[in-house]
Amino acid sequence: MKLYYNPLSTYSQKVLLAFHETGIEFEPEVLNMFDEQVRADFRKIYPIGKIPLLILENGHPIPESTIIIEYLNSVSEGVKLIPDDPTEARKTRFLDRMYDLYLNNPIGTKFFELRKPQDEQNPKVLAEADEKINIMYDNMENNFSDKTWNRGERFTMADCACIPALFYAQQIAPFSDKPRIQAFWERACERESVQKVQQEVKPYLEAMNNS
Repeated sequence: MKLYYNPLSTYSQKVLLAFHETGIEFEPEVLNMFDEQVRADFRKIYPIGKIPLLILENGHPIPESTIIIEYLNSVSEGVKLIPDDPTEARKTRFLDRMYDLYLNNPIGTKFFELRKPQDEQNPKVLAEADEKINIMYDNMENNFSDKTWNRGERFTMADCACIPALFYAQQIAPFSDKPRIQAFWERACERESVQKVQQEVKPYLEAMNNS
């Protein structure tokens, strides 16, 4: 399998966590999505042009981070990131969607808005992003009152969706005043899968910050 991705992308990080957790092997194909020619070439493979994209050995494409993880879960012979129990599976999928839509996306919006010169930043866009982030933080703080991970003692797809957003949130939407989220983040950083993703993204993030 070949995975088209970029380490800076939270949705790419989400899928990388799933690969590392399950131990499924893949061929990495890192794309510089800031390069116009790279984007044009990639659209010949996937016209929508979004990463990550998984290409199976038979050439079948699987786009969208959640769907890629669904596929990995179906073929994994060991670790499962979506519980077999229908109720637990539904709750895991619900959190996955909540994190993508109302934590990951607002943090991404805020991240790129803050990279603009201050006089070009849109206060309304930032305020709307902060509102969603704060709602999610309150929900997360409550959720972690009796759980090690998002769905209890088991690491799931919901954690894969949550952790990349918190990686960027440390600087632009700090959660140090949320002790349960902070404790969750510290536990996450001790996992080998998370450490691998963070090590891969580090040089790309330094290069972007210096550009």
